Amino acid sequence: MNAYIRLMRLDKPIGSLLLLWPTYWALFLSADGWPDLDLLIIFTLGVVVMRSAGCVINDYADRDIDKHVKRTRNRPITSGEISSRSALTLFIVLLLLALILVLQTNLLTIQLSLIAVSLAAIYPFTKRWTSLPQLVLGVAFGMSVPMAFAAQTETIAIEAGLVFIGSLVWTLIYDTLYAMADREEDLKIGVKSTAILFKKYDQIIITFLQLLLILIFFGIGNTFNLGQIYYFSLIIIGCIMIYHQFLMKKRQNDQYFKAFIHNNYIGMTAFAGIFLSVTI
Repeated sequence: MNAYIRLMRLDKPIGSLLLLWPTYWALFLSADGWPDLDLLIIFTLGVVVMRSAGCVINDYADRDIDKHVKRTRNRPITSGEISSRSALTLFIVLLLLALILVLQTNLLTIQLSLIAVSLAAIYPFTKRWTSLPQLVLGVAFGMSVPMAFAAQTETIAIEAGLVFIGSLVWTLIYDTLYAMADREEDLKIGVKSTAILFKKYDQIIITFLQLLLILIFFGIGNTFNLGQIYYFSLIIIGCIMIYHQFLMKKRQNDQYFKAFIHNNYIGMTAFAGIFLSVTI
């Protein structure tokens, strides 16, 4: 059982949290306050289930690659604790659970979920043929935004696009940091990533993306008429980003990974600003 928990990363909730925050941004913004309780429960459970499914199919796709990377060589499939067939069976079960959850919403949300599932299934294989797998992941994770708007309002307001882009840019930032921690080993085994694509300009590009994200956050505040509390949260986010700059300057893999993990506070702070602005 422990091996299956590790396969689904239930012992490492950071991935679920990084997916959960944009989902909550969208739910509370689309409702302009508290979203429907049933939707809050459905989307929270859906995030955990789909993130688990994503981890399973990722490890299945990378089962021959992971053995060459120190950080991943002991993953359950690669180490032989769980067979490839069992992993695929678990993936299908998780998709069925996600289907049961989304069937409790409406037709538009169900249709969007089909796109989200397709992207989640394709993403693990993209690192073999494109240098932008992080962009694909950003689109996959970002699908929770239009789904949340569709579930809450039965339509996708044009304003949802700004939240979607914010989620995409943020994912591109933190998953590039994640890839930077594995860059040397990825180069040896031929796996592609934005960290490899950006080369020595990686820190400059991440800085640009951070500034872009702040501008998008300001745009979200203006579009949804959020209050001063929200804008104060952006100051905190700016300080967190400055801290990440210091971590990156050390050019050490453990510091890149620390910056990746620390991005959870950006998502959480943005949600706190949104939540307090729309509920008080």
